[in-house]
Amino acid sequence: MTRERRARSPVRPARRKTRGEILLKRAYDSPSPDDGVRILVDRLWPRGLARDRLKIAEWIPDLGPSDELRRWFGHDPARWAEFRRRYLRELGQKASLVEKVAAYARRGRVTLVYGARDREHNQAVVIKEAVERRLARA
Repeated sequence: MTRERRARSPVRPARRKTRGEILLKRAYDSPSPDDGVRILVDRLWPRGLARDRLKIAEWIPDLGPSDELRRWFGHDPARWAEFRRRYLRELGQKASLVEKVAAYARRGRVTLVYGARDREHNQAVVIKEAVERRLARA
């Protein structure tokens, strides 16, 4: 290829990797076209939000932590490490639901939607970890 021809070639922007990408977003944040498939992962519906505002493709309430674990945790960051350990064990018993999310992720970007205020210490963080582990094994 000559210099002249190279100079005329259009520069293509790098494509963003979206397959297998899992994002996290609060239910109270505005949906975006960049979210991909939005899946609500709370056991309880977020207060004050209508389904059409969430723009979710699916709600998987059974993927959320058990009522007992959810109440014990109470979104207390001091209990985070133990919550994460116990919840990963619970998710091991819900392999088909974790696989359901992984199947969406294999096709494109997925956003796990949750209602908690704390963006670092919530069940969606643990679900993302479990799904990413599953995708890495495949």
